[in-house]
Amino acid sequence: MAPGPAAPEPPAKPAGRTVRIFGRSYPFVAPNIRDPRLHLAAVIISIHFLGQIALGFRVSVPQILVAILVCAVIEVGWTLHETGTLVWPASAMLTGSGVALILRLSDMQSNDHWTWRGWYVFALVAGLSLLTKYVIRYRGSHIFNPSNVGLVAAFLLLGSTRIEPLDFWWAPFDGWLVAAYLIILVGGLLITARLALLGMSAAFWLTLAVGIGVLAASGHCMTARWSFEPVCGAHFWWVIVFSPEILIFLFFMITDPKTSPAGRVARVAFGIGVAMVCTLLIAPQTTEFAAKVALLSGLVVLCVARLFFERFLPAAGSEFDRLGAFVARPGRPGDGYLAPRRALARGAIAGAAVVLLSTAVVVAGTPARDAFVSASASAAAGPSTQPALDVHVDPSTLPRVSVDFDVTERGDLSQADAQDVALTLAENLEVEAQALRRGEQSLLASVDVGARLAALHKQVEDVIQTGQAVVPHYTFESIQVVLVHTQGQSGLSLGLQSSGTVERVTYGVDGTERSRETSPFARTFVLSRPTGARWLTVDAQPND
Repeated sequence: MAPGPAAPEPPAKPAGRTVRIFGRSYPFVAPNIRDPRLHLAAVIISIHFLGQIALGFRVSVPQILVAILVCAVIEVGWTLHETGTLVWPASAMLTGSGVALILRLSDMQSNDHWTWRGWYVFALVAGLSLLTKYVIRYRGSHIFNPSNVGLVAAFLLLGSTRIEPLDFWWAPFDGWLVAAYLIILVGGLLITARLALLGMSAAFWLTLAVGIGVLAASGHCMTARWSFEPVCGAHFWWVIVFSPEILIFLFFMITDPKTSPAGRVARVAFGIGVAMVCTLLIAPQTTEFAAKVALLSGLVVLCVARLFFERFLPAAGSEFDRLGAFVARPGRPGDGYLAPRRALARGAIAGAAVVLLSTAVVVAGTPARDAFVSASASAAAGPSTQPALDVHVDPSTLPRVSVDFDVTERGDLSQADAQDVALTLAENLEVEAQALRRGEQSLLASVDVGARLAALHKQVEDVIQTGQAVVPHYTFESIQVVLVHTQGQSGLSLGLQSSGTVERVTYGVDGTERSRETSPFARTFVLSRPTGARWLTVDAQPND
């Protein structure tokens, strides 16, 4: 997730160098090569670079630079006004680059490296994120990680039709993705170890792995923009727990010293708490968009509770550590009696906490699970369950399907699979024809979804009102399968770019044929698998 400052900001103090602006000299605090924020910046910039050249990030260079520049200008101006000193805006630039790392326009395509489209969205979200650092404060310090709270607010206010977060799944597992993992892991381990925050990161990751494991075992699924079918079970657990996004979140966001509690014990508890809240917020969600926003929101919630951890949990070197040392030292009166009891009590508390969290996760995920089971059952009731329908299509009547390189590169769809999808499309179109001729909307739900279902419902209503049905029958001459990325991270779809002839038969109110007309067609039929069962027709558009 979007990183925040990696270390407390050094106090602005007059340096030996000055900068002269409009005839006036200002002290200037230059960047320090030992500053962990510069090291974090190197990690994030490296990820941005890989995203542009190899990982297909759907963000442009101007969008990234605008977010960074807006934050830098705000911080320089604010600091100059408050202290009279020009300070290198290291934290602000991290906020801007973090926002640009996560934020995406919903209709943005990859490899559009130099577009300025939507630059104002990046400027606004980045600028408002940074302003929370100065406006929302308690006892002289900001409460929220700026990029974290700004992104959550933006996603909740604008919604998935306008913007969305970076995917959990970045790219096929190849050398470039391995390089990204290495950069994140090596940089994260070095920075968090140096700042004594590695324990917090480890506590978060282990707790999240357990919580998401329970959720996955309960049958939880989510749809994702990059997947043909819902992500369920072990795949769901793997995608979440080992996502590069999670690694960025645990190394560079929850470990922001300004918004995490002081003290070793409090920090570990804070990491566990963030993971627990994130898991509980993810449990009711059924889309990747909602799951990502839930993950980000978990940190927002715990940042509010940070003072609780500092107040009620001891810092390193305090009573907690002395108690541990007391239990470990032999030879004191009662040691042999107290230590086992303390260990037993702590084990019982830990076991009860695990049971309670597991139960809460399963209960919280019930609505999402029920919705998915209901949708799966409906989709499973395909044409074969409609005995009155004759939807048999001879596979030999279909042309050999060609598969676009982008589809082949993913490795998710073989030639045989592509032929099966084309056959399913032909069957779906025949079911639609039967529904139109009979005036029965109920037949459509087994083969259509989304915009296509709404359009066919309207056509059936027109048939009922007019008593006249125009029923199309398609003959395919060519079919090419391409990828279609839908908005809102609602699932990856296939586009079947088709051409051939369509015969439109008009039937009267008495069911007799009145006319017949044949014409060429060239359309792209969009199909998806929203429940992992049958391929359903989502839309039909003219070929580009």
